Amino acid sequence: MHVTSKTAEKAINGALDKAESTETRMCIAIVDSGGALKAFYRMDDAWVGSIDIAIKKAQTALYFGMPSGEIGQLSQPGQPLYGIEHSNNGLITFPGGVPIVDKDGYMSGAIGVSGSSVENDNLVARAGVETIGVCDLPDHPWRT
Repeated sequence: MHVTSKTAEKAINGALDKAESTETRMCIAIVDSGGALKAFYRMDDAWVGSIDIAIKKAQTALYFGMPSGEIGQLSQPGQPLYGIEHSNNGLITFPGGVPIVDKDGYMSGAIGVSGSSVENDNLVARAGVETIGVCDLPDHPWRT
């Protein structure tokens, strides 16, 4: 099942609240379970370059069923997924992309946030996901 428009809007609003409390200017993207853009919000003065990054962070989290930062750890030189960021028309493998998982453990989409430090991006993305009351995916053999 895809994330609904209502749920996507709620996640964006939760992320916006966190972005405003951290005084950052973010681009926030929600993709559905097929990786298609479901909802997007660009705060005033958010970088234009962050538009593509937010969308790709969300897609990265969705495609691999884990936060984009975890893919980043696995894609460093000498690690098992080295070079993966060149697949799927380009992935973003640093924090700020988080899967959206329903209460039954099914992934219905993902959120991606860009516009500040990766720590702030991740904080804002997680705040958006927490707003809709979702849980993490079950452990995956690739997860560290």
